[in-house]
Amino acid sequence: MKKIDYGTDAPKVIRNFFLFASFLICFAIIFPVVKFGNTSIHIFSFLMISGTICFLEGLLMLLYARIGKFRHRDRILRLINWTGNEMVLDVGTGLGLLMNGAAKRLTSGKAVGIDIWNKEDLSKNSSYQTRLNAEHEGVSDKIEIKDENIIQTSFQDNYFDVILSNLCLHNIYTREDRKKACIEIHRILKQNGTAVISDFKHWNEYKAEFRELGMTAEKIGTYYFDTFPPLTIIRAVKK
Repeated sequence: MKKIDYGTDAPKVIRNFFLFASFLICFAIIFPVVKFGNTSIHIFSFLMISGTICFLEGLLMLLYARIGKFRHRDRILRLINWTGNEMVLDVGTGLGLLMNGAAKRLTSGKAVGIDIWNKEDLSKNSSYQTRLNAEHEGVSDKIEIKDENIIQTSFQDNYFDVILSNLCLHNIYTREDRKKACIEIHRILKQNGTAVISDFKHWNEYKAEFRELGMTAEKIGTYYFDTFPPLTIIRAVKK
């Protein structure tokens, strides 16, 4: 039986939300009131509300990992006018969700996925599982997987028609390196090529950097109902 596994995003963050929620709720039940000398402080409501918020945040992240990211993938892919012969790059491909989705829209083109395979960002994150997912999706002949960092890649100038990325660039911790990533995206993107970058923070940075490079860059939207944390899309075209 084919098993396609696109993993859970930020698994440790989700785990910590649930653990912290459990701790706060249990503490509220066991110690609803704390005393400091002759002063009693009722903390039950505060702890229960805080625990519930943590639980809901963990639950929303889990729902995104299981349902929302597939809808968001399709939303990203709909922003490209596909012809079928595109060279596509998925930056931070992880287990290949965007890459495989793009590959299904190709005929003579190819989708390339690059990553540094950090399991902190995605459960079961490995090039082996990514290749297995591509095989199960029936697109093995249309994809290529490489160990590359978007700050500096081995690709030649003006190589890709489309560059995609979801929940990746924020993992580059310094603004200087995020700028380098935007410069690299611009370098390897063909004239009139399109980059679609989705993230939950720094998206204003990406838009500003692309515009500074002479690209047209627009915010498509922030999506609150099926992504968590809410994701914003920047679409940039190299002129």
